[in-house]
Amino acid sequence: MRVRFFACLILKMFKYRESLFKTVSVLLLFLFPLVLFSCASPEQYNSGEPEALLDDIRVWDFGRVKEGEVLEHSFILRNSQDKPLFISFMATSCGCTVSQTPKKNLSPGEYTPINVKFHTQGYSGLVQQHVYVHTDNPSAPVIKFSVKAEVVK
Repeated sequence: MRVRFFACLILKMFKYRESLFKTVSVLLLFLFPLVLFSCASPEQYNSGEPEALLDDIRVWDFGRVKEGEVLEHSFILRNSQDKPLFISFMATSCGCTVSQTPKKNLSPGEYTPINVKFHTQGYSGLVQQHVYVHTDNPSAPVIKFSVKAEVVK
């Protein structure tokens, strides 16, 4: 019934060719509450799938460094659920950043370091690079870690 009402409302708005601003405003006025109230609660998403627990740090700031340095940091990725977690692959936002992990399969309660190397050659100023860890966890399929630095010559 609601869908029919909103479809008729939209058709009437376009039929009378009101201004674009009014049309968009009315659409947002009616559609926003629908979207807001149709969202599922967090309990509906908790399906017992593996959850990657991270150490408290997802962004590591190296501070001020000299250009040409190779910066290294290890983040911790922990499986806190009672099912295994599989890391399918890892990607970085730039070729200057490399990431690796010694473990791809994490048993419940197990953790692994996510080792990141950032090559600063050719950079200056504030720089931030990202590592994307792709997992088989449907509630968090991609986990993003970031490293940043202020590179000076």
